Amino acid sequence: MSKKAWIIGGVAVVAVIGATIIGRSLAGAPTKDGETASSAEVITLKVAHTQNYVPYDFVNEKGESDGYEVAVLKAVDEKLANYQFEYTGTSDDDLLIGLESGKYDIGTKGAWYTDERAKKFVIPSEPVGASIIGFTVRKEDEQKYKTIDDFAKNKGKLVPISPQNAQWNVITSYNEKHQDAPIELTAAESFKVADAYAWILEGRYDAFFDIKLSFEKAVTAEDGPYHQYADKLSWFPYKGIPTYPLIHRDEKGEKFAKEYEKAIKELKEDGTLAKLSQQYFKEDVFSYVDKD
Repeated sequence: MSKKAWIIGGVAVVAVIGATIIGRSLAGAPTKDGETASSAEVITLKVAHTQNYVPYDFVNEKGESDGYEVAVLKAVDEKLANYQFEYTGTSDDDLLIGLESGKYDIGTKGAWYTDERAKKFVIPSEPVGASIIGFTVRKEDEQKYKTIDDFAKNKGKLVPISPQNAQWNVITSYNEKHQDAPIELTAAESFKVADAYAWILEGRYDAFFDIKLSFEKAVTAEDGPYHQYADKLSWFPYKGIPTYPLIHRDEKGEKFAKEYEKAIKELKEDGTLAKLSQQYFKEDVFSYVDKD
């Protein structure tokens, strides 16, 4: 073959390849991981998470964003070709302020749904996880109070709760469904956890409405600040309260929330959420949700 013929043939090959690429692009052919050229524009979302709320959200020893909620969001990101997430560990205050201002697009902090939060942020309909809540009682009463119904029927006295606290709504909801034997709910301002534990041991109250993780870190753990009460206090579960990502309220956030809801449903159905829950919590936290 002459050099001229080789050049002409090469041009022809290039032309054919170019035409094929253009044709595939116009047809919306896959380009990367199922992405199509028409959907190739990737939107970067800034994710803020708490730095030391183990195992929900934290920065690990390697300086990397880690935790159950972070792992779930990474799985969501894998499913959404049009998005990529950038993670930042930060304080609660910076997370919330940054979400309102638009500094961050998404925030995770083991957040429960409240009307106040729903006014400030977009809260998707599908939760990312759950927080297990129950009752801290005197160990001598652990046979008397095994369930929330036991506590209500025995007219146990509950440590007061602030009406602004999401836990207030949980007890209110229980009372609405059990009007024959409600739990006496007393409003109070904020107080120290140490006070709540001391009041129970003194007999002033019979139980403190407490999150399982908080009790384990504060009392059960050998390095917990109230481990001296480990042989005097006990804890039993009530139910799982769904936790949600908080999303900056704007058009972009509204659109992402819908995409998130689709992805999280798939992750729930294929067992990914249960698997990650076992990895980080050693149990399926969703198994506690919707229990009364």
